[in-house]
Amino acid sequence: MIFEKLAQMRRDYDRDSLDEEKIATDPLVQFHRWLDDAVRCHVPEPNAMTLATVGASGRPATRPVLLKAADARGLVWYTNYHSRKGRELEENPFAALQFHWVELERVVRIEGRVEKVSAAESDTYFAERPLANRIGAWASPQSEPIPSRAFLLERAAHFAAQYGVHPPRPPHWGGYRLIPDYWEFWQGRPSRLHDRICYRLQPNGTWQRQRLAP
Repeated sequence: MIFEKLAQMRRDYDRDSLDEEKIATDPLVQFHRWLDDAVRCHVPEPNAMTLATVGASGRPATRPVLLKAADARGLVWYTNYHSRKGRELEENPFAALQFHWVELERVVRIEGRVEKVSAAESDTYFAERPLANRIGAWASPQSEPIPSRAFLLERAAHFAAQYGVHPPRPPHWGGYRLIPDYWEFWQGRPSRLHDRICYRLQPNGTWQRQRLAP
């Protein structure tokens, strides 16, 4: 059985290194370098990231989301505001993101405060989505129990008939922006002596860079 071999599963990492002399002084610049590498190397879903939230209960939860913008203002994704992640961000507006580009033996972790993007930004992005995705935003009561897949398809058909090819953005759907105060870049190295370099935002707005033990 595969699960009996889990303890023996391991590999060494030797694709690249991460040096203080070469890494960017601005973490956003470094992130774009690595994201560009992931795109250029045809990593599957290079903009896929894990989002971690914690609500009032104190129980953490993670799920994959897709990065849709990354600039000096922060990192943006879109979702249903009534979903579990939306409810938890309402209760505790701090979150963590993680990118894991397995093929490049790289991980990026980001932490910070989260806010909703403007309605205008959400409207613009929503209008660019494929029609089926826009209908799906109306059809899915995300994170709520549903009786069957047929229920979901019936709702999709209902909203498709109601809105045709021009569905408006649902009021419960839009973007979030994480404003980073911590970045960490991890590069796999041999013998588990990995490279880890983090950036911490200082009160004066500059970034302090440190190497961490693996």
